[in-house]
Amino acid sequence: MLTDNAKDIVSAVDGKMQDAIAFLEEDLKSYRVGKANPSIFNNVTIDYYGTPAPIPQVASVTTPDAKTLVIQPWEKSLIGKIEKAILDANVGLTPSNNGEVIRCVVPALTEERRKELIKKAKASGENAKVIIRNARRDGVEQLKKAQKNSLITEDVQHEGEDEIQKVTDKNVKKVDDIIAAKEKDILTV
Repeated sequence: MLTDNAKDIVSAVDGKMQDAIAFLEEDLKSYRVGKANPSIFNNVTIDYYGTPAPIPQVASVTTPDAKTLVIQPWEKSLIGKIEKAILDANVGLTPSNNGEVIRCVVPALTEERRKELIKKAKASGENAKVIIRNARRDGVEQLKKAQKNSLITEDVQHEGEDEIQKVTDKNVKKVDDIIAAKEKDILTV
C-alpha cells in the first residue's frame, strides 16, 4: 500500500505528464490542416501600442464557413499591421481586406505540406514523450531519496516505481493516440 509520501510523488509525476500532453494538444491545434481554425492566429503577434499582442487579443476571429477565416479588428488602424503579421508569420494564408475586415481563404494542403505537418506532429509527440520520461525519472529518483531518508520503506518504493511506470505507459499511449488522430486529420482530404 502506497504511503501519502509516495502517493504525492506519483501524483506530482502524473501532473507533469498531463501538462506535457496539454501542451502537445495546444500545439497541434495551430496546425493548418485545410479547415479554417481560428487558433492558427494564437501565435501570430502584432505590435499593439508597443506591446506584442496575439491577433485574437486585438480582433475577433470567426469562421463563416469551413474554408474562410474572418478577422475583424477592434480598431480599423490595425488592419495593415494584422495583414503584415499574417504574411510574416508564414502560416500559409494570404490575407485580403475590404477596409472593414480581413479575409483569409484556407487553401487545400499539398501532399508535400501534409507530409511536413505529419513530420512536425511526430516531432512534437516525441518531445512530449521525452518530457514524460524525464518526469518518470525524476519521480523514481524522489522515491529512492525518500526511501534513503527513511520516509518510505523499500517495498513502498518499488510499489511507487511500478505505479509511476503504469502512469508513464498510460500517458505515452495517450500521446501516441493524439498523434495518430492528428495524422489521420492531416491526411483527410
